[in-house]
Amino acid sequence: MSKLKPNTLKEWQKHISLNADNIEELLRSFIDNLAKDDVAWIYIATQQQICDQLNILLPIYQHAPQTLPLFGIPFAVKDNIDVAGWQTTAACPAFTYSAHADATAVTKLKAAGAIVVGKTNLDQFATGLVGIRSPYGQVTNSFNSDYVSGGSSSGSASVVARGLVPFSLGTDTAGSGRVPAGFNNIVGLKPTKGWLSAKGVVPACRLNDTISVFSLTVEDAFTITSLAAGYDASDAYSRSNPHTAPASIKTAADFAIPANPEFFNDQQAELAWNAALEQLQVSGANLHPIDFTSFHQLAEQLYYGPWVAERTAAIGEILNRPQEMDPVVYDIVSKGLNYSAVDAYNAEYLRAELARHIQQTISAFDALIVPTSPTIHTLEEMKQQPIQYNSQFGTYTNFTNLADLSALALPAPFRTDGLPAGITVIAPAWYDRALAEFGLRWQQQLSLPLGATGKAQPTQNGVLPPSENHIRVAVVGAHLTGMPLNFQLTTRQAVLVEETTTSNHYRLFALLDGTVKKPGLLRDEQGSAISVELWDIPLARFGEFVSEIPAPLGIGSLTLSDGRSVKGFICEPKVLKHALEITEFGGWRNWLATQGSN
Repeated sequence: MSKLKPNTLKEWQKHISLNADNIEELLRSFIDNLAKDDVAWIYIATQQQICDQLNILLPIYQHAPQTLPLFGIPFAVKDNIDVAGWQTTAACPAFTYSAHADATAVTKLKAAGAIVVGKTNLDQFATGLVGIRSPYGQVTNSFNSDYVSGGSSSGSASVVARGLVPFSLGTDTAGSGRVPAGFNNIVGLKPTKGWLSAKGVVPACRLNDTISVFSLTVEDAFTITSLAAGYDASDAYSRSNPHTAPASIKTAADFAIPANPEFFNDQQAELAWNAALEQLQVSGANLHPIDFTSFHQLAEQLYYGPWVAERTAAIGEILNRPQEMDPVVYDIVSKGLNYSAVDAYNAEYLRAELARHIQQTISAFDALIVPTSPTIHTLEEMKQQPIQYNSQFGTYTNFTNLADLSALALPAPFRTDGLPAGITVIAPAWYDRALAEFGLRWQQQLSLPLGATGKAQPTQNGVLPPSENHIRVAVVGAHLTGMPLNFQLTTRQAVLVEETTTSNHYRLFALLDGTVKKPGLLRDEQGSAISVELWDIPLARFGEFVSEIPAPLGIGSLTLSDGRSVKGFICEPKVLKHALEITEFGGWRNWLATQGSN
C-alpha cells in the first residue's frame, strides 16, 4: 500500500487510485489511526459503518468511476448535521437523537463517493465562536493549545487543520464557518444562504444558518461546496442561483476595508492585518476605507436583540432543563424569552434597513475585506469574560448572514507569536465563485503552509470546476477591452478571462457601415488564427447581451487554437462580399492601429 500521506483532495484521489483494490483495508487502517481520545471528535465511525458506505459505492465505481469524483475520500461532519443511523447530539447529551436520514448535503457528498468517518465537536447548539462550550471537551487551537480553536465548528476546523481529513462540514450563523478557519490557518467557505440545503441540520437561527465547508485549499472548498449544493424543494429556505453574479474578481480589484478597524488592543492582530493589506496591494488591489457603523450595528443585532429569540425557538423544550445545558449557552439562549413579537418585527425592520445600506455600500466595490477575527484569547482568558470575548470574535462576522452576503475566510500573514490571523472576503449573495477565484490567487501569492500540517502549498495553481452559471464568449472587435461596445459586457458583470486566438480556420473582415466600426468573422478552412478576448458573462445576462447584437452579426460557436469551443461573434457571409478583408493583420486591434484611430 502507498505510504503517501495525503491532505488535499488531489492527493487523496491519487492515493486512492493507487490503492483502489484495497480501499476497504485503506479506510479501516485510516479509522484505526484516529485517536479515540481526540476531543475534536464526538464520534468516530465503526468499521462496519465504513463498510456499509463502501458497499453502496463499489459497484458504481467498478462500472463508472468517473461518476464518483470523491470515491473513498474521508470527511467529517459537525455534530449538528444528520448522518443516517448515527446519533446527532448538537454537543448536548440530553438532546441526542438517532438520525433517520442523511442531511441533504451529506447525501450529495456520499453520492459523489465520499465517506463519512466521524462527527465533530462544537459549541453546544452551535452557540458560540470559541469552541469550548461542549461537555465533550474543549477543542484547542491547532498551533497553540493554550488558545481557543474558534467555534462553533471547532472540531471540523481542527481535524482539517491537522490534516486528518481533507475537508469537513461545519455550520455558520454568526461566523462559525469562518472564525475557526482564521484561528487554524485553513479555508472556510461560508456559502450564500440557501445554496446548500439546511435539511437535516439542527437549526441555530434558521433564517441565518448555512452549512459551511473547511479545507486546506480554496480549490477543495469550492469543489466540495459545489458538489454539496443545489436547490432542495424539501427545504423551505433553499434558493436557486439567479445566475447574475460575476465569475471572478479582477486582478486590480477595488476592495473596501473597514476604516479605523477595532482590534481590542491586540497589537499583534493589528500588525498581521496591516501585513495582509500590504499583500493585497502587492497583488494590485486598490483599498478603500469605508465607514463601518452600519456593519457594527447589524452585527450587534444577532446576540444583543430580539434575533436571539430565534435560537430560543430552535432549542425548544430542553430550555426548561437548564441543568442539562452548558451554562453560558443557556444564559445566552434563555434571553430570547425576554422579547415580544412586536420586538421581533421591529428587529426585522431594522435588519432590513441596515442590510440594504450595507449592500448598497459594498456594491461600489469588487468585495469587502475584513480581519476574520480582530483578536484571539486563551482558554484561561475566556473563563474570565466568556460572553464579552466571544462577542469580540464576531465583530467582522456577525453581520454577514443578516445582510445576505457570501464570504470566504482565507489564511493570511501570521501574527508574530506564531498564531494564524486570517482575512475574510465578503460580497453580495451568489458571488461565491468570484470570491473563490480571488482566493486561488491569494493562496498562491502567500504560499503559506497548509493548515497546521507543515506541508507546503501546492505549486500548481488551483482550478475551480467548470461554471454552470456563466457562458464564455469570445469577442473579436468592438467589444474588446477599451473598445466602444465593451460596456455591454462590463455592465452585465462579465469578466475578462484571457486573451488568446482562434484556430487557423477563420477570416476577419471590417464592416465599415454605421457609426461604430465592427468586425466580421467567417470560418474558412483556408483562414488564419485571429486574436480574441474571452469573457465570462452571467448566464441570466447572456440573453440581454445577445439581443443588442445587430444584424448581420450574431453569436455562434468558435474553435480556439487549443481546441476549445466557445460562444463567439459570427457574421452572415453574404455581407462580407462588400467588406474589407483584414485577416492578414491577425486581429482587430492590429488593423485599427494602421488606421490611426480606434
